[in-house]
Amino acid sequence: MEKPRQREAAEDVFYGQVVINWARWFVVAAGTALVMMAAESTSELAYGMAPVVGLMVVNFYLHGGRLVNKPANLALVSLSSVIDVLLITAVVIIGPSEEFRGLDSQFYVLYFPVLSAFSFVCARKFAVVFTAATGAAYVAACIVAGTDTATEPLGTSLDAESLVTRVIVMLAIGGMGTYFWKVQRERRH
Repeated sequence: MEKPRQREAAEDVFYGQVVINWARWFVVAAGTALVMMAAESTSELAYGMAPVVGLMVVNFYLHGGRLVNKPANLALVSLSSVIDVLLITAVVIIGPSEEFRGLDSQFYVLYFPVLSAFSFVCARKFAVVFTAATGAAYVAACIVAGTDTATEPLGTSLDAESLVTRVIVMLAIGGMGTYFWKVQRERRH
């Protein structure tokens, strides 16, 4: 019984790479648009585009491998998704300018396609851990980027409410993607 499950997991990753690749291209496009709107100088533009270029490099590698019939395995897909989250988290922390850091950064929306694509493709146990880790990374990024004093890192209760709401949305996206994965897996049986 183990062989069919391993085969199904490999097929999920193989066919799901298209979803992950296109989700990453949407992140690249949205990130580019957000950086261009937020940057007020050419140095801010160059500084803000560095993580977006990193996402493009990762996606070119994975997309190219798929096109030459050398698709990635689960480990590489997971690693590339972790790199995506780290790059997005870096943008949330440093932002293209000082006005767009931490909770003031609108770049948190870039987590959404990464979370949904990973949850569509990977098994529930991987998706749950990935979703929770992504939410934790965002919370840490907001605390690090928004802290002027050690006593009140989030500022007001409104800031805490915004942070909790955003994390709940992230968890919901990961949960819905995992549910969709489960439904599709059951349809095949």
